[in-house]
Amino acid sequence: MNIEQAKPKFKYHSNMSFIKEFKDFISKGSVIDLAVAVIIGGAFGQIVTSAVNDILMPVIGIVLGGIDFTSFKITLKAAVMGANGAIDKPAVTMNIGNFIQVTVNFLIISLFIFIALKGLMKLKKKEAEAPAAPPAPSEEVKLLSEIRDLLKQNNR
Repeated sequence: MNIEQAKPKFKYHSNMSFIKEFKDFISKGSVIDLAVAVIIGGAFGQIVTSAVNDILMPVIGIVLGGIDFTSFKITLKAAVMGANGAIDKPAVTMNIGNFIQVTVNFLIISLFIFIALKGLMKLKKKEAEAPAAPPAPSEEVKLLSEIRDLLKQNNR
């Protein structure tokens, strides 16, 4: 095999072609919609996280006897202290509180998304239920109707 055969056979495009393709890609509605959805989703996630952390979890903690879920953890192995009092090996813990908090966040976000989608589906269903005008009969149907009417007249 010589060097010419080993060269990859790529088609090289100019930079202007690449830029044009990129502009076409970005200007598509679905890409812009996706970008907006990601930004709004991120902001919505922060709102829900704040609602859970600052409003919901303190109330649940009070109801359950003042438990702070974020600090709730199970120690699997205690920390090892050195001779000078410093921690040589940190404790091994299962952070159950963080898991509970993330689970509650997920459930609340899922609930809000479900409610929003259910509302959108109702709107689409109402639009779909609007009666459409019946289509005009085709030429074949018109011709068959005329033949039927003529046969009825001849049979009388």
